[in-house]
This record gives sequence, C-alpha cells and structure tokens, in this order.
Amino acid sequence: MSQALWFASRATGLVALLLLSLSLVLGIAGAARYATARWPRFTLAELHRNVSLMTVLFLAVHVSTAIIDPYPGIAWIDAVLPFVSTYHPFWLGSGAVALDLLAAVVVSSLIRTKITLKTWRVVHWAGYACWPISLVHGLGIGGRDSSLGWVISVNVICAVAVVAALVWRLGLAAHPDQQTRRAAASAGR
Repeated sequence: MSQALWFASRATGLVALLLLSLSLVLGIAGAARYATARWPRFTLAELHRNVSLMTVLFLAVHVSTAIIDPYPGIAWIDAVLPFVSTYHPFWLGSGAVALDLLAAVVVSSLIRTKITLKTWRVVHWAGYACWPISLVHGLGIGGRDSSLGWVISVNVICAVAVVAALVWRLGLAAHPDQQTRRAAASAGR
C-alpha cells in the first residue's frame, strides 16, 4: 500500500502544480482585465476561482498521502511548519512555505469582504511567491522522478506558461482603466 500512497502523492503534487500554474495565469489575465466577446471578465474570474479550488483539493490529497505514507515519516506539523522535518528538511520545508502562502491566499479570499481591498491584494500577491517555491519543492523532493522526461515537460510547460503570462502582463497588457489609474496616481503625488 505504501507504494500506492507514494504514487498518489507524486501524481497529485504534479497535478497541483499544473493547476496552480493555470490559476496563476488566469489570475494574471484577470488582473490585466483581459476580456473578449467569448471570454467576458466574469467568466475568467469564475474559471480562476474554480481552478484555484481544484488546486487546493489536489494539494490536500498530495499532503495527506505524503503524511499517511509511513516510509518518509512526515508528520502533520512538517507540512505546515517549514524546515523541521527529518525527511529532506529543505525540500519539504519549501513545500511547507508554499502551503502556508497558499493558505494565506485562500483565507484572505474567504474573508475578502471583511478586510480591505489593499490588504487582500497584498496577501494575494503571495500567490506569486507560492508558485516558484512550489516548483522548487517538486524539483528538489522529487528525487529520480524529477529527471523523467514527462516530469521535466510538465515543469517546463508550467514555467513557460507562467513566465509568458508575467511578461505579457508587465509589458503588453495595457488596459485603458489601468492607464487612467496610473495617470491619476501620478497626478496625485
């Protein structure tokens, strides 16, 4: 049974990375106010929310199966408290940091109406840090699996998608609303 848990943990970790990458790309597109006649902004926002929820579900299974598997000896505290595990402390600790950052994003989204928009945005920016830390966690703790061609392909696809979305957002995505807000902010200084 341990081998089944190991495979489940690895598989759900990779799927969680794919979903996290897609969620980040959709979030970047939403922040850029991307919309077309076929993809109105509300559709993009709902898709981002649903993909994010699926990410959390796969991540919960990933963490649970890693903890239930007796071989690595990972305790629940190791999943949330970074760098205390005896099993690959740095790599598992980076996963704990990513989990904590994602938990902060999820909690801030759940209480969004009770906190200021500025606070929510600051916490939501943790998603940008969560993604590369998750990628590093998977590459480091994956062992020999990390060198498999299809695993490398998944990591490369995720990296290319996120970097392309960031480059697009920083360089090309100039919505008239953003230009007006930037001009107003500059005038107010």
